[in-house]
Amino acid sequence: MGKLGMITLIKGADDLATGVAYRLYKCGLDVIMTETGNPLVVRRKVAFAEAVQDGTVTVEGIKASLASSIENALAMFDEGIIPVLIDPEAKTVEELYPQIVVDARMAKRNLGTTIEDAALVIGLGPGFEAGIDVHAVIETCRGHRLGRVIYSGGAIPNTGVPGDIGGYTVERMIKAPVEGIVTNVRSIGEAVKKGDIVATVDSTPVRSKIAGVVRGMVREGISVPKGARIANIDPRKDIECDIISDRALSIGGGVLEAVFSFVANYEQ
Repeated sequence: MGKLGMITLIKGADDLATGVAYRLYKCGLDVIMTETGNPLVVRRKVAFAEAVQDGTVTVEGIKASLASSIENALAMFDEGIIPVLIDPEAKTVEELYPQIVVDARMAKRNLGTTIEDAALVIGLGPGFEAGIDVHAVIETCRGHRLGRVIYSGGAIPNTGVPGDIGGYTVERMIKAPVEGIVTNVRSIGEAVKKGDIVATVDSTPVRSKIAGVVRGMVREGISVPKGARIANIDPRKDIECDIISDRALSIGGGVLEAVFSFVANYEQ
């Protein structure tokens, strides 16, 4: 067990959830993550969700592995590995009774998390009401409030518009124009020009709307619905695609603040 003797279950294992797991793991907490059997993750280089398909993945020196059971997951703690369980509905919460639960699925709505799930329940972004269905909400919207801990009320409502980077918002997101199978034409880390074909969905070409670097892209061969995000273009030239983002670390810092505030009161 970790130094604090507390288990944190994180629902979701995409790049933002991975930023949370990274912060908590670094500070001595045991972390278990749950995911779907077919994660639709864009920023795959920095997502522990990749363990679902690859078995193991390492992000910034921290290893995560797919666990076959709760017992298998708990055994990974002694090896310093973050276990990832295929559990779309996060039923593990009911079997494990973790001290802390973080809903990091970023669904923009509550998918079933309740304040009774654990002694401390935290929700990321809009869709949660602090004091009602969770104990604390973490602001996920870029800006001055990013990463703040909210103990009453909710986060800024979802606008549907990504944060501004280099003067671009929705232009950075590449979405599937039709339902179908994704074939990647470019790779994560590659530079592209405006108009370049980045991928195809059932033979329909998908082009970049701006010049930049492919910061993230879904797995080759995955089936996606129309409108799903399948890639992300970053206009910055010096971007590193294999390190956790400033946004994910800021959100992780907010979760960490909520956790250690809880621990301080728990120990009194």
